[in-house]
Amino acid sequence: MRVSTRSQVDPFIVMDVMEAARAAEEAGRHIIHMEVGQPGTGAPGAARDRLAAEMEAGPLGYTVALGRPDLRAGIAALYGEWYGIDLDPARVVVTAGASGAFILAFSALFDAGDKVGLGEPCYPSYRQILRAMSLAPVGFQTYETSRFQPTPDDLTDDMAGLIVASPANPSGTMLDKAAMGALVDASTSRGISLISDEIYHGLQYRDRAVSALECSDDLYVVNSFSKYFSMTGWRLGWLVVPEEHIRTVERLAQNLFICPPHAAQVAALGALSPEGRTELDRHREIYAANRALMLAGLAKAGFDHVAPADGAFYVYADASAHTDDSLAFAAEILDKAGVAVTPGLDFDPVRGAHWLRFSYARASAEIEEGLARLQDFMSARAAS
Repeated sequence: MRVSTRSQVDPFIVMDVMEAARAAEEAGRHIIHMEVGQPGTGAPGAARDRLAAEMEAGPLGYTVALGRPDLRAGIAALYGEWYGIDLDPARVVVTAGASGAFILAFSALFDAGDKVGLGEPCYPSYRQILRAMSLAPVGFQTYETSRFQPTPDDLTDDMAGLIVASPANPSGTMLDKAAMGALVDASTSRGISLISDEIYHGLQYRDRAVSALECSDDLYVVNSFSKYFSMTGWRLGWLVVPEEHIRTVERLAQNLFICPPHAAQVAALGALSPEGRTELDRHREIYAANRALMLAGLAKAGFDHVAPADGAFYVYADASAHTDDSLAFAAEILDKAGVAVTPGLDFDPVRGAHWLRFSYARASAEIEEGLARLQDFMSARAAS
């Protein structure tokens, strides 16, 4: 059978690295995982307890398409706590992961052929989801002077949309309120639909993260229970949309997804509880310690030029002194050091051959072991 042109997307390289690491582990090797943005912790105890109780109480059938009203209210309350925003729960759309949120957002905002701006390096699935939906990703280079974040000067009149992420993947950099406001204003003045990816909010180590909703209601915000909430495999995210877009997104959600996973919604209610949040904030303390370990350890290994890691749980490191092929270099590190890392080509098709992303989302002991292996590997490589 024929396949569509739009299905010919690039692979998500980090998933290929995960598979290579899995095969090495199956062959008996011990691999340190610094490749994937997955917390080493699981869902908080309050989330698991809430789900167990509701499963005993009765079957978990379909929910309404936009998600359980109590969960939407709980998410809206989070915006009051984190940002001082009085958010109407009706504007919250619970989704099948942040990936489902992007599919809904792109479907609601853009027509086939529309151009959507992406500041590179960026999360690679933006580009591939857009292509699979017959949209045109427009990548442009961002620079250290702007913390690898887009600026108003990067916008062009032919863009229908712009995706911005703060904290960003892979760089971990954030936009302050002035920079976010300038992007929002520039997008609005050009009629560009702004989508703010805020999936790493709650994981910041200096200043608090700024939500685009602090600058305007006329935009889309994407978030998820995967990162701060430590629920990657539960596949639950959310969108915040303008009031006049609620019914449009609801109709799409009804037909594309029926509803978000009910069991995950129940667990999310437990994660949002005071008990759940207390446990999650302790996780952030571990990431902060891991961040310090990673920055110091990578410098000792020869990776001393990195993007400013304000949030998330990544360090994006310049490897140009060691390679001009990050894909081959990552494979070499996995093979000889037993450490899985992600090639920068996943995030930046132009400059990514000279960069690597290191995740510090696992336990501190694993981070220490991985850094020791990297240091030994790089010393032996330099001596050979």
